[in-house]
Amino acid sequence: MATQKKLIKVHPTDNVAVALVDLTAGEVIDFEGQSITVESDVKMKHKIAMVPFNVGDRIIMYGVLVGKASAKIEKGGLLSTANVKHESDKVTGKTETIGWNAPNVDKWKDRTWQGYHREDGQVGTENVWLFFPLVFCENRNIEILKDIFEKELMKPKENDYQLLLRSLVKSETGGAGNQEASNDANLFNNIEVKFITHQGGCGGIRQDSHSLAKLLAGYVNNPNVAGATVLSLGCQNLQISIFKEALDAINPNSKKPVLIYDQQSIGTIETMLSSVVKDTFEAIKKANEIKRQPAPLSKLRIGLECGGSDGFSGISANPTLGVLSDHLVALGGTTILSEFPELCGVEQELVNRCVDDKDGKRFLDLMQWYEKTVVDAGSGFDMNPSPGNIKDGLITDAMKSAGAAKKGGTSPITGVFDYGEYINEPGFTLLCTPGNDVECTTAMVGSGANMVLFTTGLGTPTGNPIAPVVKISSNTQLANKMSDIIDIDTGGIITGEKSIDEMADEMLEFIIDVASGNIKTKAAILNQNDFIPWKRGVSL
Repeated sequence: MATQKKLIKVHPTDNVAVALVDLTAGEVIDFEGQSITVESDVKMKHKIAMVPFNVGDRIIMYGVLVGKASAKIEKGGLLSTANVKHESDKVTGKTETIGWNAPNVDKWKDRTWQGYHREDGQVGTENVWLFFPLVFCENRNIEILKDIFEKELMKPKENDYQLLLRSLVKSETGGAGNQEASNDANLFNNIEVKFITHQGGCGGIRQDSHSLAKLLAGYVNNPNVAGATVLSLGCQNLQISIFKEALDAINPNSKKPVLIYDQQSIGTIETMLSSVVKDTFEAIKKANEIKRQPAPLSKLRIGLECGGSDGFSGISANPTLGVLSDHLVALGGTTILSEFPELCGVEQELVNRCVDDKDGKRFLDLMQWYEKTVVDAGSGFDMNPSPGNIKDGLITDAMKSAGAAKKGGTSPITGVFDYGEYINEPGFTLLCTPGNDVECTTAMVGSGANMVLFTTGLGTPTGNPIAPVVKISSNTQLANKMSDIIDIDTGGIITGEKSIDEMADEMLEFIIDVASGNIKTKAAILNQNDFIPWKRGVSL
């Protein structure tokens, strides 16, 4: 077993180091040829000064400006919100074109996974029939359909809590409540039914409805979806015609079955739902005939996400995703980095990685627009770190962002997309989304991701209705404490037991199994089907 280091400096130019273990005041550490005396107790994941800082001095981590000293900090002193304020370098445009040495992927080039091939050439990791409303007024009818279809087609197994309650009822009634469980075998073994509800489609500005239409159209076009049943009330802002236009804009030649029902045109709920049940059942039977077939790794389209980040996220889990992203890009696949508020401070590197100068300009325009809307609302990107982030060492937005951006590796950026735009081209791409975990994951899947890799240092149970969400811990303590939500543990990087490259190889093997249906993610087991559209406008 490798010896546990006490400190790590992420980039050669950094003037701070990260504590890999708890440090005690007065402790002397030999680190990179110098002696560091720890000024006060420092919890693991937090940062200490490698040099003395005066007020206004620049604090560098990951090789970029992540803040400035707001008070004097001695060498070996703890960095905190009391002595550091957020600061990042302003970027006006591309300053150079960063080259890329693609990794050797010979051992992966002939690997395949078992996926669902669609007529448009996309390949799904899942085969889902999706139900959703165009407006929140139809949420109740979607819930009725959910109850009907899940009970009759999916036959969900009773969970431990239900069995516990049954045993309690049995003890109270002398056995009267002990009914045998129904057969839990699914009627169709090659398709799932999933359901989305939301609070949009009417009441806001018209732009919100158009944005929601693009998002929902992206879910229909996602390769994980075999077809969809859509409910409309009739009078809402998000008219059926707007939704159809959004579908045509993404894929004008799509032959994917989409069944649309308008309640105000049909009449009674009974009449509408009877038609929905009959028609959808026949469509699901056909979709169930689609079988998994081999597909190259280039058909993977992976969303790169983080949530509940800690001071180790940018050292272990996120860099592992970065290496994996580079491998997939070299194989012709697609990866998506989003969360624009968490790219604050690393804009220059990302602009310089854009293959097309127009993409670099678009990225900056979107970042500046986003930041202005936040400031106009009385806040700022500096307010992005959550209490949990700060408690575990991420004390400025730029510090959090520099670690978050490590998920994107080093490959060239082949496209920059706004929220709701569908990503069909291969390579490493940027997608404008909020930093909010569920809003971001929702958006990436709506832009075509057929799987999401989600790193966390504090733990979050987020999932998605149609795409597998693989949960990756930055530290082993979390993996052990919340084993029910974590799929992969990268904590061995922190302890020195594994390298980032070794961890990336293990992760890619795991992803191939998930994509092929051999492994079910913890989020899927927990039935985490989170869906939150980004509401960019005000309500009217």
